[in-house]
Parts: sequence; structure tokens; C-alpha cells
Amino acid sequence: MEYLLLLAPAIAVVASLAIGMIVYGWRRPPVFGFKHNRVFGPFLAGFLVWALGPVERRLLHRVSPTAITVISLVLCLATGAVVAAGWIYIGVWLYVAAGILDILDGRLARLGNRDTKAGALFDSVADRWGELAVFTGFAWWAHDSLWLLAVMAAIAGSMMVSYTRARAESLGAAASGGIMQRAERIVLVSGGTLVAALVPGAALPIVGVTMALCGAASCATAIRRWQVAYQSLGAAAGARDSAHSAGTATIATTTQHTSPMIARTPNEASARLAAGTSDA
Repeated sequence: MEYLLLLAPAIAVVASLAIGMIVYGWRRPPVFGFKHNRVFGPFLAGFLVWALGPVERRLLHRVSPTAITVISLVLCLATGAVVAAGWIYIGVWLYVAAGILDILDGRLARLGNRDTKAGALFDSVADRWGELAVFTGFAWWAHDSLWLLAVMAAIAGSMMVSYTRARAESLGAAASGGIMQRAERIVLVSGGTLVAALVPGAALPIVGVTMALCGAASCATAIRRWQVAYQSLGAAAGARDSAHSAGTATIATTTQHTSPMIARTPNEASARLAAGTSDA
């Protein structure tokens, strides 16, 4: 029964996505205001925004982006709880729904001119709590095996990806991009968990490998951001030092050229006074 409960929605979702991609690729309707990266290129990002368009239009100006963020956080908390209880086939769909809402809240904020710093802070912090809840559920589910280390690596990597960017940007350096950002983590973890639920006899190693991949790619992304931000800040500091050195050299040169007019000793001053010379 559980197998059928999982398989039916999976088939429906895959079929809907396939048909939707064919229609989108054939019609190529104009889609604006979406972001993409090198993992999910413009086609996939544009398709997802186009597919969510009817939902956006229905929710726009009716539901606040903050409310969408809160619902997404609640779904992440529920995902962690049901995964910890061993119901990973339910956790998959809860996490997918949370990921879709995570896209919608930002879109609604921008389209409705309601994107504020307070909203951005609330969304970012809610995302971190949500990820912690999901990974904690997987950690509890796998706590009797060595795959727990893979989950811990995924937790560490995902937190450091976000922290490195936040800290770098607070210092004035850009540190975005990478192969394992939040969207990629949601897709990878959801996909791996779905496969694990379809193959219950090998669920633990499948989830463990998924978490190991997530942890390795997330750590690589965080380290790359660290490197890029460090180099950027170092180059900026070097440019400031060069400018300061150039300014100091200019002042020294100017002082050297004008110094003959200045009396350096009392005797020299007396001699100039006697000769009728003035420093004015």
C-alpha cells in the first residue's frame, strides 16, 4: 500500500513535468524576472517559473510572501519529523512542496513590490531552520549507522555555503554561485529520498550516498566561495594600500621640492633675516 501510495504521485509528477517541458519548449512563451545558475540553466529555470505562473497570479496581492515562507518552514519541520519516524515516502512530497513554496515567496515579493530587507532576513533565516529540521530528521533516521556521518557532512556543508556568502557580503565581497546551492540540495535530497522510498530494501545506503554527495558538493561550494571572497577582499586591500602608498609618495615629493624655502636651523633663519629674505 505504501509503495502504491508513493508510486502513483511519482508517475503523475514525472508525466506532468515531461508534458509541460514539451509544451514549454515548443511554445517558448516569454518569461521574465527569473534567476538561474549553471546547474539549472535558463531552460529549466524558465520552465519552472512558467509552470508556477498560474499559482503566482492567483496568490499575488492575496497572500503575503511572509505567510508563504512560514508555510514552507512548517513543511520543512514536518518533513524532518516524518523522516525521523521512518515515513520517508511522505517526507519526499512534503519537502518538494516546501521547495516550491520557497520559490514562490521570493517571486511574490518581487512581483508585488514587497521585497524588503526585513523580508529577506526572515526568508534566509527560515530557510536555514528548515534545512536544519530536514537534515536532523535524516540524522535521527540514520543514527544507528555510519551513514550518519554523511548526513552530518551535508548539514555542515549546507550551513557553510550560506554562512560564507553572508559573511563575505557583509565585508563587501560577492560570494554567490557554486554547484550545490539551496535549490540543488532540495532536488538532490528529494530525488535520492524518492528512489530510496521506491527501493525500501536499500533505502538507508541510497539516502546515505545522497547525503554524502550533498555534503561533498556543498563543502566544495563553500570552500570555493571562501577562496573567491578571500581573493576579492585581498585584492581590494592591495589596491587601497597601493593608493595610500602613491598618495604618501606624492606628499613626500611635494615636501622635498618646497623644503629649500624653509629655515631648518636658527642660524639659517638669522642669515635669511639679515639678507632680507622672507619665507612668506
